[in-house]
Amino acid sequence: MKTFGFYKPGSKEEAMDFQMVEQEKPVPAGRDLLVEVKAISVNPTDLRTRDAKKEDDDSLTVVGRDVAGVVAATGDGCSIFKVGDEVFYAGTNNRPGGQSEFHLVDERIVGKKPESLSFGEAAALPLTGLTTYEAIFDRLGVSKEASENAGKRILIIGAAGGVGSIALQVAKLAGLTVIGTASRDETVEWAKEHGADHTINHHEEFGPQLENLGIEGVEYTFCLSSPDEHMAGMAEVILPQGKICSILPAFKPLDLALFGKSVTFVYELMYTRSVFQTEDMVHQHIILCKLADWVDGGEIRTTKTQHFTPISVEHLKQAYNNLLTGKTIGKIVLEGPFE
Repeated sequence: MKTFGFYKPGSKEEAMDFQMVEQEKPVPAGRDLLVEVKAISVNPTDLRTRDAKKEDDDSLTVVGRDVAGVVAATGDGCSIFKVGDEVFYAGTNNRPGGQSEFHLVDERIVGKKPESLSFGEAAALPLTGLTTYEAIFDRLGVSKEASENAGKRILIIGAAGGVGSIALQVAKLAGLTVIGTASRDETVEWAKEHGADHTINHHEEFGPQLENLGIEGVEYTFCLSSPDEHMAGMAEVILPQGKICSILPAFKPLDLALFGKSVTFVYELMYTRSVFQTEDMVHQHIILCKLADWVDGGEIRTTKTQHFTPISVEHLKQAYNNLLTGKTIGKIVLEGPFE
């Protein structure tokens, strides 16, 4: 099978030095599925994997967490899926990624592909959808009953990016008043189209902007950018006993104002369940199937904005160079065949 990977980390300023390598098609065992990969998308986590690779590591590194494809074979312990099923998933970060014609993945972190979406459209959703669902419902503890969230507000920092684009939709679906941060005309428009009731600029102080909207504070904050950069602003606008969730680590001390307000500060990492093989690992299968139902029911939509085909060294480099600009709206998708 064709696999795209890189041997050296290279410069952090440009895409990885991808190479096409011929590998043996793997054989699934246990709970693993062998998936014929139809489409993938790129994520900042792929770049962080590259950046963590040591210069003396000569092994082939294969990234690409988001996959949409068809089950080609199943391990002897599989019970959820069968050969021929169309699936989508985000994989895990302690196994090779999905930038290959066939890919092994534990069925407990795989969902049924939305029937109404193409493989490319579906590949845009798994990682960001899982991150969003876990953050909003599992980490922040937002009620799944929209009626119970009436009048409650969430601030989403970085609303037009990959996670933000789906977080806006899920938060709105949950019945929250959604405030998204965006700094350019096109990102403001995108945020409003995807569920933001209000937008503010993350390059300016949060408090005065919310005051101008008649909002005294927020019950929830979902930070998709550096929490250190936004710590003071988050501490100012979070209400007493509010909750903040970050998908990136804070390297500096938390603002002391959070202590005075009895604020809960939590992290969300989509890989936790799969890496640690937690007892509730199958919850990710359930989440992905819920997302598929929402999509097929017209309640949320794909966040694909850029599309490359076929999957090739040239197109992978273009996709990651676009991601490195830091100005990506929505998700960048690559669809097969592999060439």
